[in-house]
Amino acid sequence: MSVSQVIFPYQRNATLAYIAAMLMLATLGIFFHEAGLDAITTVFFRCLFAAIALGLYCWYRGMFVRANFSGKNLGLAVFGGMLMVLNWVSFFAAIERIGISVTTIVFHVQPFIVLLLGAVFFRERIASNKLAWMCLGFAGLVLACGLQGKGMQTSRLYLTGLLLTLTGALAYAGVTLTTRAMRAMPPHLIALIHCLVGVILLAGLIAMPAGGLRTGQWVWLAGLGLLPTALAYVLIYGALPRMPTSAIAVLTFIYPGTAVGFDYLVYGQHISLVQLAGLLLIVLASLGVNLNWGLRFIRKKPLIA
Repeated sequence: MSVSQVIFPYQRNATLAYIAAMLMLATLGIFFHEAGLDAITTVFFRCLFAAIALGLYCWYRGMFVRANFSGKNLGLAVFGGMLMVLNWVSFFAAIERIGISVTTIVFHVQPFIVLLLGAVFFRERIASNKLAWMCLGFAGLVLACGLQGKGMQTSRLYLTGLLLTLTGALAYAGVTLTTRAMRAMPPHLIALIHCLVGVILLAGLIAMPAGGLRTGQWVWLAGLGLLPTALAYVLIYGALPRMPTSAIAVLTFIYPGTAVGFDYLVYGQHISLVQLAGLLLIVLASLGVNLNWGLRFIRKKPLIA
């Protein structure tokens, strides 16, 4: 029995587990800000603490068996780990430049990137209705960027942050496609490998403060690895098999919505009405793609192959 099944023993309560995980993910920016370190160092400790927790969980669940470590799966997991580390570093580096709210909103165009990458590399067909929703989602991205009325210097800083966010979204889309290609490896084990790859890749790149880390920083770093990473993954992977696709598609947007709310409540940062409209378009478009909504004037036929 998994941790999520212990906490939420009934199928109908899998939704609560998923909601709890989304709320945890919404605190990522807070943990990063309060830890007070650069993106690479923060991600290293996130991976380190999460790897310890996930390693204990996988050991408890008996996942360390030969059948779970085929050469193909292991290679894909390591490659996916490299992409995941790039995603995490880019995401935190973007927060440093454009803030929690904008970074989180822009990042959520990644489902559309997954569709495009699938079409390009795997010749997966994109139905015309999904293509229309994707266009709407990218229109929302333009609004969410919030570049209107900013000075040239601020725009350069924003551009860097936006490029970092889109880099993270692209990397995460690659993680999604890589994981989709794997067979018979438990998702918790995949997450563990991703974290171990992060520890190895970043160990020589961290920048520790001259006086060492303060107690408060250790607490925030440990919390980052344990709560919105390890525990969130355990809850998500435990809940997903017991939830309908429609519920997953809708509840996933608790994460960006709550992150925007936390950013305002904790740091006093808020987004403009134009950016809010962009978020709503991205949410609507993502739901349209994930739930395969049709548009009356568009036939659901393959358009891109």
